[in-house]
Amino acid sequence: MIGKEIRLERIMDREKQKTIIVPMDHGVSVGPVTGLTDMAHAVHEAAIGGANAVVMHKGLVKSGHRRGGPDLGLIVHLSGSTSLAPDPYAKTLVCTVEEAIKLGADAVSVHVNLGNNAEKDMLTDLSNVARISNEWGIPLLAMIYPRGERIKNEYDPEFIKHAARIGAELGADLVKVPYTGSPETFAKVVEGCGVPVVIAGGPKMDSDFDLLTMVKEAMEAGATGLSIGRNVFQHRSPSTMLKAMGKIVFDGLEVEEVMGSLNGL
Repeated sequence: MIGKEIRLERIMDREKQKTIIVPMDHGVSVGPVTGLTDMAHAVHEAAIGGANAVVMHKGLVKSGHRRGGPDLGLIVHLSGSTSLAPDPYAKTLVCTVEEAIKLGADAVSVHVNLGNNAEKDMLTDLSNVARISNEWGIPLLAMIYPRGERIKNEYDPEFIKHAARIGAELGADLVKVPYTGSPETFAKVVEGCGVPVVIAGGPKMDSDFDLLTMVKEAMEAGATGLSIGRNVFQHRSPSTMLKAMGKIVFDGLEVEEVMGSLNGL
């Protein structure tokens, strides 16, 4: 579909077919966290750092809209839940594909948590959004995590492989899952998925070196890129961290080669 192909190029590097996405949808889940109180500034940092796209909820698209500087793809997030809920892992749809298109979205995203009592509803939502997105020719990013009562370890490679494959099976164009901890196990996730896979950033990390090592390992394992939030927008210099990540993702540099730009901060 030509429309979907055009829009995918707005959230990925068209030459290298890699991407760096910065999710900024945390406000619904946990409120105005550090780094996202000023959305215009957060989006600007992502843009000048070389990110390909940001993820945000519909109500903040206007405040984060680009009015100058580098272009940046927009992914409107369609699902949400709050940390105050009896089951914070039970996501519900809070926006439609049509609303996202009217806002100028280049893609949409849906969050699914596996292994809890609301799983069937989230899978239904993902399937329906995939159908509607396909009709409109707009790419779909599926964020899928093994999180729930039946999940003992959400980084278990077997669970992550299953999560990634579900995204592909139900019609996502791009799948976001946690990193499994090693390039060997994550390579199997990528191999078994069938559509491009990006890694989640997880909780805020204390070490830039550890974060960039995770990025390097994921790329060596065949990942298409990153979808990292807190470890970018809560960094002491988000744009500098993004530039360092970009040298690994797009240019294949080693971690040691890019650490110099961060050590001086």
